[in-house]
Amino acid sequence: MSKSTSKASDAKVVATEPLMIKDARWTRLVLTTYKDPLGKQRTWEHAERATRPKGSPIDGVGIVAILQKASGPELLLQKQFRPPVDKTVIEIPAGLVDAGESAADSAVRELREETGYHGVVSEVSPIMFNDPGFCNTNLNMVHVTVDMSLPENQNLKPELEENEFIEVFSLPLRDLYAECKRLEDAGYAIDARVGTLAEGIELAKRWKL
Repeated sequence: MSKSTSKASDAKVVATEPLMIKDARWTRLVLTTYKDPLGKQRTWEHAERATRPKGSPIDGVGIVAILQKASGPELLLQKQFRPPVDKTVIEIPAGLVDAGESAADSAVRELREETGYHGVVSEVSPIMFNDPGFCNTNLNMVHVTVDMSLPENQNLKPELEENEFIEVFSLPLRDLYAECKRLEDAGYAIDARVGTLAEGIELAKRWKL
């Protein structure tokens, strides 16, 4: 099977085993000692990314890429197999920042590399923490608009790494919440960032915000 014909759903976990700390490349386990509000000393076991560039306030970016279509705005999404959950996950484009790179520049680069689309940044969110009870991983959500009339957005040429197998698709923003339910029923896992966007849109509809 060639990379051009493979699907994210073709991947599968074949084995799981403990990882020695000395062999870990991307993450590390940490035991932090702290004092609670009453002054009692406690400990907290958690993980850290080992890849955050020196001096950078963030690990990476999540990209809210909106395709400007005549039929209405669509959210750019990806299907990517994630071994920790042993499922193909519905995600927004995302990636780690490079040394000296701003969140906006990282988002434009990652969008082009993962999807082939060229976009323009319109907004950068406050720093967000993915799972602060478990790890210190954080990111900026970067809003990017994609003009579908531009020639460079017609003949897409992603620049995927050898170990990246990403399927790109889009959904109308108005249907995102229902589509998340449908995709979960079909066996996909929903990334929290996608789910949170869908919840926000649904709440805005329900409460007429």
